Amino acid sequence: MENLPELSDGLYLDITDFAHSTPHWFQQLAEVWTELGLLLFGALFLAGWWRKRHGSADAMALALLAPLATAFGYVVSEGLKSLIDEERPCRAVAGAPASLVTCPPYGDWSFPSNHSAIAGAAALALALSWRGMIWLTAPMALLMAFSRVFVGVHYPHDVTAGLLLGAAVVFVVMKAAGRPVRSLVETARSSRSGVVVWCVGRGPRVRASARPEGVRHGAY
Repeated sequence: MENLPELSDGLYLDITDFAHSTPHWFQQLAEVWTELGLLLFGALFLAGWWRKRHGSADAMALALLAPLATAFGYVVSEGLKSLIDEERPCRAVAGAPASLVTCPPYGDWSFPSNHSAIAGAAALALALSWRGMIWLTAPMALLMAFSRVFVGVHYPHDVTAGLLLGAAVVFVVMKAAGRPVRSLVETARSSRSGVVVWCVGRGPRVRASARPEGVRHGAY
């Protein structure tokens, strides 16, 4: 554990040196991805909510909880960041190349990475609410975390801690709040308000009941 700061510094230097050896277009792509990833996760949350409007109350509860739990993961990460005053590596690591993006101002601390916490939280939240989505969201989260080191604004241990923290918070929140939110969904689906029902959906479509055997259309 005593060698962890030196190991993280070394990895940071290796990654940022590699970043400066890549083509300019690749560097720009990494810069864009650090923010674009957040928008894509948001789009997936919306898609997940929309597709669950005709699903079970349990499914809709998880779809609604996914973005809320992710937001809570960010709040926890930001709270922890305010308690641990770790300077950004783009200022603290001697001999480091210039960061590809503007180094955040003093007081915007480094540990943990909020971007990574959101990515880890969103990846797991979507995986829990949308079966099979982990094969998309996990690589997205890992690339997003790596990009924060690549552009020079975080240590490797910042992004690792952020991913784990975000995922852990989401797991606890979604497991703890799943049943209460399901009850709210069931209540909302029986509401007389069309807006409320539209937001949570009407649930699984009920097929028209089959006519009794032997009864023909028009028979008396």
